[in-house]
Amino acid sequence: MNDEKVISAIRNRDEIAISEVITRYSRLLWKTAGAVLNQIGSVQDIEECVADTFICLWEHPDRYDPRRGKLKTWLSIVARTQAVNRCREITKRRIVSLDDASFLYQADILDGVLQQEAQHKLTASINALEEPAREILIRRYYYEQKPKEIARALHMNVKQVNNSLYRAKCRLRQAISEEMGV
Repeated sequence: MNDEKVISAIRNRDEIAISEVITRYSRLLWKTAGAVLNQIGSVQDIEECVADTFICLWEHPDRYDPRRGKLKTWLSIVARTQAVNRCREITKRRIVSLDDASFLYQADILDGVLQQEAQHKLTASINALEEPAREILIRRYYYEQKPKEIARALHMNVKQVNNSLYRAKCRLRQAISEEMGV
């Protein structure tokens, strides 16, 4: 069946037609969504993007215009768009306020001192760190990523990550000590 006949069948709610499209393009759409969500998303995120693409086709077959390109291309664009949107959602969920006290507990930087002034100083000190030291510190102590994972995500070697963590923790301890008058 050519693309126009498939779309016509889907408009007429032919479940066999949508089933054939799913069978034919699932692997392609999986790879398309997976390429976007590779480092940030889960298998479930990729599955949902692919499923949402087929749902979009089923619910809105009129959005596909065969004069503008092949169905395969249109589905790939929809899947990529779904994946980009999912990536944005995931990123928004992962943004954390550095004022969050749980971050301070996990970072074990304050050595038991949880006074409000020290928390603000720590937050300011973390915000003052240069990249990638700030991101490495947050990934390690908030997201509990291992140095090897961080190195892979930031295209660094593990030694660079460990050195950056060490230097950042020293700077934070010094800043807190100065603030506390120790």
